[in-house]
Amino acid sequence: MKRIYSVLLLISIASFSQEIALVKYGGGGDWYANPTSLPNLIKYCNANINTRINSKPATVEPGSPNLFSYPFLHMTGHGNVVFSDSEITNLNKYLLSGGFLHIDDNYGMDQYIRKEIKKIFPNNDLIEIPANHSIFQKPFIFTNGLPKTHEHDGKRPQAFGIFSDNRLVLLYTFQSDLGDGWEDSEVHNDPSAVREKALKMGANIINYIFNN
Repeated sequence: MKRIYSVLLLISIASFSQEIALVKYGGGGDWYANPTSLPNLIKYCNANINTRINSKPATVEPGSPNLFSYPFLHMTGHGNVVFSDSEITNLNKYLLSGGFLHIDDNYGMDQYIRKEIKKIFPNNDLIEIPANHSIFQKPFIFTNGLPKTHEHDGKRPQAFGIFSDNRLVLLYTFQSDLGDGWEDSEVHNDPSAVREKALKMGANIINYIFNN
């Protein structure tokens, strides 16, 4: 069964224009936060790293079989996250079959999402990703690792991951607010240099999942 899922995911990448999706999760958190972030990231990647991603991201629920149509899933929000047992099983199969999930804490998600990640991978701990990992090296170099977009608690930005067979399958970005940096400039009034760093980091994430 795992092999079938892997084949379907590879076919979706190779045969059609690339598509990415936003995860619509339960629990009451605002999964719909940052509505302009993914469209802007897609536009940036298509213009700068030669991707062919559909300009309109899809929305998918974690228990849906359609999950396997998307090589990249993005998830964000400020509050509670709850996955059902069937959603946990589906996410685990998806990630071990070649899929990738990026979770971006938009401030306030951390205490909830860590528990749900542990349910998906009960035998794996989140590992902080070092600055020399390839996700920080190409196509854009981030010498110090994950960039900072917004300040909240005076903490440094951290990137955590779950690995399977040395492949990063789940990326959790914390104290960074990358998605805010991807939004339209007038939403948060971030300096252009800050937005550019956020978009470049997003492009590195997209580049990693399409090349690993």
